[in-house]
Amino acid sequence: MQPPPGLVEPHAGMLNAPPPEQLLYKVMTVENLLRSIDGGYLHFNRVDHYRDFPGADPHDGAQLPRDWESNEAARFAKTPDFSAADYYTTSRARTYACCFSLENSDHIWREYANGSERGKVCVVFEFGRLREMLNRTLGSGHAALLYNGLRCRQIFSLNYGIVEYVDWDEHRANTEHLPNPLQYTYLKAMRFAAERELRISLSTLGLAHFALNDGSLMPFPSSLQMQLDFRAALADGAVRQILRPPDCDAAFLEAGLARFGIAPARGSDPA
Repeated sequence: MQPPPGLVEPHAGMLNAPPPEQLLYKVMTVENLLRSIDGGYLHFNRVDHYRDFPGADPHDGAQLPRDWESNEAARFAKTPDFSAADYYTTSRARTYACCFSLENSDHIWREYANGSERGKVCVVFEFGRLREMLNRTLGSGHAALLYNGLRCRQIFSLNYGIVEYVDWDEHRANTEHLPNPLQYTYLKAMRFAAERELRISLSTLGLAHFALNDGSLMPFPSSLQMQLDFRAALADGAVRQILRPPDCDAAFLEAGLARFGIAPARGSDPA
């Protein structure tokens, strides 16, 4: 039995998206920006793998503490040894996020993309245009998942939403019924509220295994790359600006951008 194909915004009604004109801010190292432009991609991290920088949320995408007991008690009729809690854990390990901020704040400049010899930049996206580009990519009918060079069935659904910040120890999401597993991807502890996060998610079913044509099971790596042509995004207005602070290695950045035919535009520096 083949897994169902990934869909474009199947859970839009469940999530809170901003208006199309909303600007999104993504702080990146200069090196990662140039790699992303060269490779033509947006980088997505598996939500249970946010542990590689100070202040990372180890509970990203996890079940809420007060939900766990009743989730564990809920069992599937045909597989009684598999609980709803198991389902959420597996779903979390098959969900990826690309994160942005709704504000160009001191917080995001201070907390993200640290440790680079070349400095950092902030790519400014326009939500509506970025959404259109990504939706066209997955909704074209030609989208595929590439694994070790093999073209596989595209199994990931694409969604967008503003993160809701809650009292992590006391909040419950399963009071009336078991929540969709994607809800946990868009809930975070109140201590992260300064992020003002908008996230784009790629997720697939948390049931069964996914097998390749040779019979081996498909692993879910710690990150994924989704196609995004940055030059087309600049031309279309999906990318509005690339902001750089005074301590950014401007010569290295401009030389790198020039290799891709991208010239700094007026207003490319933060005010």
